Amino acid sequence: MNSTVGWALAVVAVALGYAQWGWRGAIVGITLAVFWLLLQFSRAMRVMRQAGEAPVGHVDNAVMLHSKLRTGMRLMEILPLTRSLGVKVADEPETFVWSDAAGDSVRIELAGGRCVRWELTRRSPQT
Repeated sequence: MNSTVGWALAVVAVALGYAQWGWRGAIVGITLAVFWLLLQFSRAMRVMRQAGEAPVGHVDNAVMLHSKLRTGMRLMEILPLTRSLGVKVADEPETFVWSDAAGDSVRIELAGGRCVRWELTRRSPQT
């Protein structure tokens, strides 16, 4: 969800609560907004804790990760798919790489915190 929409909904909740029930309704609206923020923070911490416990730049299957990616995904949506933090290989554009045990890797480029491009690199077969 766009952060502008989220903040607009929080303002609407407070205003609607105040219009309906006065200061008590405003407090309910503020409580709902704070609860939503706490849920988002808790989700982010859970994703980061899970990703931090795994080896950096490792993914179970690079081909499966490649098939699940789509343009516009945020890093917080990509990390649960990889279950690990990626190896940062470039700053402009912000680029991360994940590899699997077979030697295949996925390179993901982010712009503005969103996935703009990704590439699967397959390990060449041994002859």
